[in-house]
Amino acid sequence: MFQHNDILVSQEQIAADQQRFMVKVYAWMSAALLVTGMVAMWTATTPEALAFIFGNKIVFYGLLIVELAFVGSLVGLVNRLSAAVATLLFIAYSIVNGLTLSVVFLAYTQESIATTFFITAGTFAAMSAYGYFTKSDLTKMGNILFMALIGLIIASIVNLFFYSEILYWITSYAGVLIFTGLIAYDTQKLKAIGLSAGQDFETGRKQAIVGALSLYLDFINLFLMLLRFFGRKK
Repeated sequence: MFQHNDILVSQEQIAADQQRFMVKVYAWMSAALLVTGMVAMWTATTPEALAFIFGNKIVFYGLLIVELAFVGSLVGLVNRLSAAVATLLFIAYSIVNGLTLSVVFLAYTQESIATTFFITAGTFAAMSAYGYFTKSDLTKMGNILFMALIGLIIASIVNLFFYSEILYWITSYAGVLIFTGLIAYDTQKLKAIGLSAGQDFETGRKQAIVGALSLYLDFINLFLMLLRFFGRKK
């Protein structure tokens, strides 16, 4: 009887730790999306900021390189960073990403941006719930999606030179499928990480930041892909 109760308490504790960890992940992801959106809107309505970012290609591409540096630091060096530094890097990345994504508000109508955002949010919620509650192991699917993502990146780079409309739409459909699947896969992976995240505050905080970054990237990329379908050009 006591063993049964101990097992029950242990399972409840595990579930509670997972839930607390995922709440932190979603909270940080939501905060980063909010920061990115606010910075993008501010930049799009500030002529001086637009001139500074888009008036000089060196500045624009420099910001893209800074974004890659932030992501690389968080993913590759997170074990060497403190939780506070990891948090600052994540927020800084969301700010810089907002600067470059301001082009979205220049190219598309606000109504279509809002519609696409809500479609993305609904898709994200559904797929993240599936990844959290499903009993199926999504590891194999994750490996396939990762390889498909590499192919998508290569095809997108190639199309920068060829300007193929057919390839554009192929990468658009593929991108929606890839990032929709990655949301479920990353959520399940983060749920597993949550098993040990509650044992140490510092480690748990850093894992939550990196987890928020992965879901943030899934959300942003899915939004940009869906914008190709639902966005209305100004």
